[in-house]
Amino acid sequence: MLFVIIGRDGPGAKELRPKLRPAHLEHLGALDRLGKIVLAAPLTDGAGSLIVLEADSLEDARGIADRDPYVLGGVFASVEVHPFLRVLPGPART
Repeated sequence: MLFVIIGRDGPGAKELRPKLRPAHLEHLGALDRLGKIVLAAPLTDGAGSLIVLEADSLEDARGIADRDPYVLGGVFASVEVHPFLRVLPGPART
């Protein structure tokens, strides 16, 4: 199942982000090595970050979000986790 995680930056995010970035990237890197990360990126308007990942359930996706160092360390003031259905792009064509 696919899930989107939207982390909204809190008031101290600008100062906290550089300190917690290595731990955040290791958290996501471990998932990426397992093939679970589809996309992860900061929002360029400074609002937060977007992560698209594969997980077995909504509870698993929320657990992944809750363990993120940006959540634990206060970079994100709020986090949304939503399941979604991929429409495009479609499967690879041969």
